[in-house]
Amino acid sequence: MTCECCRDGYRSRVSTALQPRTAITSLEHATALDPPAKAVAGKIRGLLKPGALKDAISGTWLGHPVHPLLVELVIGSLLSASLVDAFAPRSGAKAAERLISIGVAAAVPTALTGASDWADTELSDGAVRRVGLVHAGTNATAQLLYIASLLARRRGHGARGRLLALAGATVLGGGGYLGAHLSYVRGVGVNQTVFDEGSSDWTDVIAGADLPDGQPKSVQADGTPVLMVRQRDGVHAIHDRCSHRGCLLSDGELDGRVITCACHGSKFDVRDGSLLRGPATVGQPAFETRENNGRIEVRRPG
Repeated sequence: MTCECCRDGYRSRVSTALQPRTAITSLEHATALDPPAKAVAGKIRGLLKPGALKDAISGTWLGHPVHPLLVELVIGSLLSASLVDAFAPRSGAKAAERLISIGVAAAVPTALTGASDWADTELSDGAVRRVGLVHAGTNATAQLLYIASLLARRRGHGARGRLLALAGATVLGGGGYLGAHLSYVRGVGVNQTVFDEGSSDWTDVIAGADLPDGQPKSVQADGTPVLMVRQRDGVHAIHDRCSHRGCLLSDGELDGRVITCACHGSKFDVRDGSLLRGPATVGQPAFETRENNGRIEVRRPG
C-alpha cells in the first residue's frame, strides 16, 4: 500500500513537471498580445506577397519549411560559443567570437523565414499568434545579448562577454522551447494532410449529375474532405484541405487545371495535386475516380 506522504511527493513532482505546460497554456490565452501581434503579422503579410520570394523563404523549393534548418545553424553556433567559453576561455576566445558572429548573422534569415511561417498561421490560430510573438521577442532578446557579448569581447572585456553569452544562451533556450511548442504542439509548418490520406477502398461520394463541368465541389469520403472537378479529360479528385495551413481549396478559384487556395495563394494542379506555387511546400494527395451506375466513387491510389 502506498503511504500518503509518497502520494503527496508524487503529486508534487508531477505538478512541478507540468509547470512549463501550465505557463505556456496561460500564454496561449493571453489576449492582450493580440493587438501588437496582429499588427506585426499584417505588416509581414503585406511585405511578403505570394510569389518567388515568398516561395523561397517558405521552402516550396525544398519540400519542407526552411526555418528549422536555419534554426540549427543559429543555435548550434551560439551554444558552441558558450561551450568554447566554458572549456577554453582564453585559447578559444577567437573561435568563440567567430561562432557568435556566425550565429548572429544567420539569425537574420532565420527570423525572416520564421516570421513568414507565423504570419500565415496566426489568422486562424490565436494561440500561435500569441506564442509566436513571445517566441520572436525572446529570440530577439537573445540576439541582443550575443551582440553585446561580441562587442564586449572586441573591446577587451572577455569575462563580461562570456557572461553576456551565457545569458544569451539561457534566453535562447526559452525561445527554442516556444518554437518547439509552435511546431510540435500547434503544428506550424506541418503538412495538414499527412494524417488523413483517405481510404484505399472505393467510396461513393456524389451523383455524377451533381458535378457540373468546371465547377469545383467539396465532398466527404469517409470523413476525408475531397475536392472534385469534372473536366474534358475526366473527373479529378484531390484532398480538399490545403497542405499548407488546412484551408479548404474548394473555397478558392479554379482556372483551368489550377486551383488557388483562398487563404495564402498556394496553387495546385487538380489533375494530380502537384504543387505549382507556394507558400505550401508539398502537393495535395490525389485520388483515383470512377463512375458507377451514375455515382462517382474515389479511393486513395495503391
